Amino acid sequence: MSSAAAAPEEPRPVRFGIMGCASIARKLSRAMLLAAPIAAVAAVGSRSEAKARLFAADNGLPAATRLHGSYEALLDDPDVDAVYLPLPTSLHVRWAVAAAGRGKHLEKPTALCAADLDAILAACEENGVQFMDSTMWMHHPRTAKMRELLDDRSTIGDVRVINSVFSFRANEDFLENDIRVKPDLDALGALGDAGWYCIRAILWAVDYSLPRNVVALRDPIKNQAGVLIACGATLYWADDKVATFHCSFLTNLTMDITVIGTNGTLHVTDFVIPYEEKSGPFSVASESNFAELHTGWVPQPSRHVVATELPQEALMVQEFCRLVQGIRDGGGGVERKWPAITRKTQVVMDAVKTSIDKGFQSVDVAS
Repeated sequence: MSSAAAAPEEPRPVRFGIMGCASIARKLSRAMLLAAPIAAVAAVGSRSEAKARLFAADNGLPAATRLHGSYEALLDDPDVDAVYLPLPTSLHVRWAVAAAGRGKHLEKPTALCAADLDAILAACEENGVQFMDSTMWMHHPRTAKMRELLDDRSTIGDVRVINSVFSFRANEDFLENDIRVKPDLDALGALGDAGWYCIRAILWAVDYSLPRNVVALRDPIKNQAGVLIACGATLYWADDKVATFHCSFLTNLTMDITVIGTNGTLHVTDFVIPYEEKSGPFSVASESNFAELHTGWVPQPSRHVVATELPQEALMVQEFCRLVQGIRDGGGGVERKWPAITRKTQVVMDAVKTSIDKGFQSVDVAS
């Protein structure tokens, strides 16, 4: 008498601990719930247990979520596999290195400079834990589709020019009180926040080939504390590619990438956060020319819309969890692609900041 084969056991979810109750943590806690069953929110750590309890209640976290009144207690929780770390950037080195030292995989932390990031990445490498920054748009299926078209030489050709803008008009409370305008919390201001996405988009468009040098745009805007609230730069490659970006807390919500090649142009107008959660549009103009008498374009740009069942932040959580499960359950090694991309973004950002500090001189990009 035969018996049915036992169903394969489902892999255990990756159990997240959320370190800090910043507003962005609300979005990511929702993403973790949407990413189930591969992800689970196991614990919240804050500077007080009451604040952690309020965060859990406000965001519909499971009743079994453990609440810790300190960051240290969260790191000491043996039932936390990974830490999501939305603290101010100035605190990332301390707590990311501490988390890696406890064997916790890391989602989110970037740094104020490449030296700080290297300390985080070295701790992750030494302890065999996965690192991934939270650049969410990288995980939208639209991004993969656009990559296919950029790689199609007949559609786009050789990429020669890239422009990127990310801005939003912050209110007075933000400009006075948000951590992103405080020199002791997030000293890079708009460059470290919105500028990060612009630089990543530019590097993505050129398949992460680093520019040779950068020159910051003149007359950046700083607040009274000296923190950047609007700035930009031009990036130059040895093969004469060029890119520009602008980032700002002072102008209308704009999230543009334009990638111009010898044969075509790709244009996205909502690259950081899609207009709608479950779809992402973009347009492609290829082999464009003037219509007769220069009365229009031939052919017209084509519009593409890529659908997704889950928002990009939940897809990011799922990808991170697959990597963690491969290490935790399968004995595999860390995926080094994500740390490498993060570091390239960081070194370009460092060069832009140095160019601003040196009076808009040309600054070579470190490898």
